[in-house]
Amino acid sequence: MRRLTSTLLACAAAGGILTAAGPAVAAVPAGNAPSCVAVWQTKGTVTKTGYARNDCGRRLRLKIKWARGTDGSCRTVDRGRTISSKVGRGPRTFDGADLC
Repeated sequence: MRRLTSTLLACAAAGGILTAAGPAVAAVPAGNAPSCVAVWQTKGTVTKTGYARNDCGRRLRLKIKWARGTDGSCRTVDRGRTISSKVGRGPRTFDGADLC
């Protein structure tokens, strides 16, 4: 019985370690742009930049959304083109892209 308990504890501990070390899941940006608009961000030492690429079949008016501050400006984005907006690193988070 003692061996079984030790084995179960070891398995539970290993499972907890594997769970804790698993890949981080990124939050899905919350903008209201259609799903054919690809959004992502890059982070530098001092700034971070949000991007939105229009993969839709038509021209769109888009803006980059940032939490806790001013969003990027509204711009007309042709099919296949990308817009970006840069902010300082800090408490602001990338929220995707919105139609405008």
